[in-house]
Amino acid sequence: MLKLDHISKSFDGVSVLNDISLEVQDGEIVSILGPSGCGKTTLLNLILGITDTDEGTIYYQEEDITKLSMEKRDFNIVFQDYALFPNLNVYQNIVYGLRNKPGLSTAEEVDALIDLLELRAHLDKKIEQLSGGQKQRAALAGVLALNPEILIFDEATSMLDPKGRREVLAEMKKLRDCGKTVVMITHDVEEAVLADQVILMGCPNGQKNPNTVLAQGSVREILTDSRLLIQAGIVPPMAVRMYEDLKLAGIELNRCPLTKEELAEALCRWKSEN
Repeated sequence: MLKLDHISKSFDGVSVLNDISLEVQDGEIVSILGPSGCGKTTLLNLILGITDTDEGTIYYQEEDITKLSMEKRDFNIVFQDYALFPNLNVYQNIVYGLRNKPGLSTAEEVDALIDLLELRAHLDKKIEQLSGGQKQRAALAGVLALNPEILIFDEATSMLDPKGRREVLAEMKKLRDCGKTVVMITHDVEEAVLADQVILMGCPNGQKNPNTVLAQGSVREILTDSRLLIQAGIVPPMAVRMYEDLKLAGIELNRCPLTKEELAEALCRWKSEN
């Protein structure tokens, strides 16, 4: 388990994060959700060890890692801009990180990753020949080859078209099913629906600073609370907005849906019962 306990961070006397406490359980997908400027990137850098905390403690598996270097934390990140080498083919990109750390994955494990991420047909291709979703899967394979304890996606689908986005979100689910711990940094509420837990960041009571954790809970607890999301500067999911509009019109569904598919199913059920 990753635990942040009363973390605060300032830059040049300006508070960016204030009294952040959160927990990420092993084998879960956790979404850190918040609007632009709410401190998500700073929080990411603190977790990775790129930036030092001013106050508070970071624990991993009950060990204090607050002062541990980035190299020793065994976390890794998938960036929104892929971070691939254009002069190398897909396979060379996947195994590039193993040049200095060959013991982290065997050839058989790399081979299994290639199949898991459905990249076998693209191994000899140059990066420029790939679609956005394929590039992100290639980047993900390179990160997974390093066998990180926690995998962090930093707005990993923000530059993708809908098809590429669906591909990457599907891979996140596969990783969770394989027991990996996945942390998604996102401002997109529709993407956060995929997670097991949501950590909602923002400024309390409409203040500009400092940012903190407004709530942590299950996807349904957080993403169906329109008032809480609006306070954080997040537009609620379309299905939730539709549910509330239908309720005002006198149409009561059994429960608030999170996705368009759940909304369609709930409407069909309501129609058959009325």
